[in-house]
Amino acid sequence: MLYAAYGSNLDPAQMSGRCPHSPLRWTGWIPGWRLTFGGDGFDGALPTLVEAHEAEHVFVAVYDVTSADESTLDQWESADASGLYKKVRVRVETLDGIKTAWVYVLDDFEGGMPSARTLGILADAAQSAGAPEDYLTELRGRPCRSGW
Repeated sequence: MLYAAYGSNLDPAQMSGRCPHSPLRWTGWIPGWRLTFGGDGFDGALPTLVEAHEAEHVFVAVYDVTSADESTLDQWESADASGLYKKVRVRVETLDGIKTAWVYVLDDFEGGMPSARTLGILADAAQSAGAPEDYLTELRGRPCRSGW
């Protein structure tokens, strides 16, 4: 299964710890989607993706997830029995062409403010994966709640 990571799993070291048998294949963009926040987690709104204007896009890392690692990833992303996130298939534009991958999308309302901690984790992970500077600047400049 190809999995497109946009959150903390963008960080190759973190993903390697969670899914050690699932190599990073590409980085790329999901066109026509945007990164947003929703629900109400203990640390503010949770990261998610929503369909958007065709000019918008989200930077992702695409991993080739083994079946053994898939159930671990489903639990980690709360896409198991809790149903907090659900899997959606998207097209990812990579340097090797368009790939179809699964992405985890929050099954809750859009809206709410993420914490500064959450934004920092997302930006650091994106930087580790090689996201361009303008993407990182926009991510780090988003409004957020201070503290936990």
